[in-house]
Amino acid sequence: MSLNRESSALPPTVTARTLADKITYLFEHHWLAVFNSSWGLFVTLPFIAPLCMTLGLTIPGRILYFIYNFFCHQLPERSWFLFGPQFSYTKVEIATAWGRPLEAISNEIVRRQFIGTPEIGWKVAWSDRMVAMYGSIFIFGLIYALLRQAGFKMQPIHWAWFLLALVPMGLDGTSHLINDLFRLTFRDTNDWAAMLTMHMFSDNFYHGDMFGSLNSVLRLFTGVIFGLGVVGFLWPIMDEEFSPQIGARNPMS
Repeated sequence: MSLNRESSALPPTVTARTLADKITYLFEHHWLAVFNSSWGLFVTLPFIAPLCMTLGLTIPGRILYFIYNFFCHQLPERSWFLFGPQFSYTKVEIATAWGRPLEAISNEIVRRQFIGTPEIGWKVAWSDRMVAMYGSIFIFGLIYALLRQAGFKMQPIHWAWFLLALVPMGLDGTSHLINDLFRLTFRDTNDWAAMLTMHMFSDNFYHGDMFGSLNSVLRLFTGVIFGLGVVGFLWPIMDEEFSPQIGARNPMS
């Protein structure tokens, strides 16, 4: 007569539920660290692309350029260049470095394919606007984490302030889109801005997209305002949503 030995193993459904509980518990208690770490990697990789190209690691470098082309137009005149003599370049300088006439790169789809050369450096895998927008979310997220760690409990900003923080970048980006789509020049010359400011700055400041120009400053400024609004509104909400309930059982114990 055989005896049935009772199995000590938990049913698969119980084991899966226990694992899910542990993952949920860990995320509730460390969601901000997980998010900041993941976001930090996301905003760092575009800078790794030019480093790879400089080191001769062209395959991983081009893979990064390809991945981030889904997040950004990657226009070279609106991107930063590393490991070269200049931080940014005009369309004329890009055409010269590429060995093509200016007319041949007038199309944005063509121009975005230029990633740089060993002589002028390699562009960051997304534009200055993306650096400001996504980078500021990372920086303000770290500041939020430090304040949270110090015991400050922050309330979300009013939704109207959040929407207002999105408006400047929306206006700036839309005006660039209209300018490029219809082959206009009002965001290339910025004569309207020169008139409003009574030409208090040099022509180089108003014209083009070079680093330090009006277009560059507006893209950086509006991107930072966007990031501040996103963190100020969404992070306290997510913190409240993901924070563990008082008295909740610890599944790790």
